[in-house]
Formats: sequence, structure tokens, C-alpha cells
Amino acid sequence: MNKEQFLHALQQSLSKLSEEERNDILHDFKEHFDVGTSEGKTEEEIAQSLGSPGQIAKELMATYYLEKVNSSSSTSNIFKAVWAVIGLGFFNIVIVLGPFIGLVAVLVSGWASGGAFAISPVLYLLNILIEPASFSLFSLFFTIGLTGLGILLLVGMFYATRFITKLFVRYLHYNVNLVKGGMKG
Repeated sequence: MNKEQFLHALQQSLSKLSEEERNDILHDFKEHFDVGTSEGKTEEEIAQSLGSPGQIAKELMATYYLEKVNSSSSTSNIFKAVWAVIGLGFFNIVIVLGPFIGLVAVLVSGWASGGAFAISPVLYLLNILIEPASFSLFSLFFTIGLTGLGILLLVGMFYATRFITKLFVRYLHYNVNLVKGGMKG
């Protein structure tokens, strides 16, 4: 991305600001490019070091609306500031933290269920030692069946955990690429 492309993208992202404020910001970024080229850097290197114009605009918009709330705390300004700040950080809370908590809950419950089923004979034997009259063949065979089911569930959870972990890591990479300025393609 060269200087003109960078400044054009930044200008479009800052369209909600007044023309005067937008021009001030663009002037500052033009100076970044001028200083960088005088130091021997290319426009592409400077643009890359500055980051994504969209992300820069989100940060500038959030700062702008927060300053606006400080000077005039109207309901409109407060809502605009809240939405601008949510645009920076709330995305990851909802989009990453929510699914992460859900997946962890599913995995923990699967492992706990499998483990409980697998150790059911130990619990059944403890019950017989405490209360010998409670022994029945049906309970014994039912416990053996639960043990087999628990072992199968634990093996399944092993593979499910590996699969879900790999899938979630890919999702995190996708999310990071998306937040950094969109998917390249």
C-alpha cells in the first residue's frame, strides 16, 4: 500500500468526522510519510509500519468520541463513544470468549461424564463394602456397562479434544487476521 492508497483508506474510514478534523489527521499522517521517505524508507514500508488504516480509524474514532463525551456528555455522545469503544475490544469478548467458554464447558462435561462412568465400579464396590445387602447382579452388570461406556466416552473425548483444539486455534488465527485488517485473498 502506497501513500495515496493509505491516506485514501484512512480518509474513507474517518468519514464520520468533520472535514476539519479529518484534514488535521490526514495532515499528520502525510507528515509521517514525508519523514519516512526523507529517512530512506519506501511508502510501502511506512504504510506497513503504521498499521491498518481501518484499525487506526477505529482507534481515532474511539478517542474522538471519548473526547466529545468529556466536553459534552449528551446521551448521543455517550452512545457513540460506547459503540466506538465496543468496536475496538468487544468484538473479541463476544466472538472469541463466548465460543471458548462454550467449548471448554462441553469438553469438561464430556471428560467428567466419561471419568464418572469409568470409575463407577469403584464406587459400586465401596457401596457394597459399606452396605453389603445392596448387592444385586443387575447393579453389577449395569456398572460394568457404564464402565465400558465411560471408557468409550474417554477415548472419544480424547479425539474430540484434539479436533476441537485444532479447530479453535484455526478460528483464533482467522479472528486475528480479521481484526488486523481483513482477510487477504
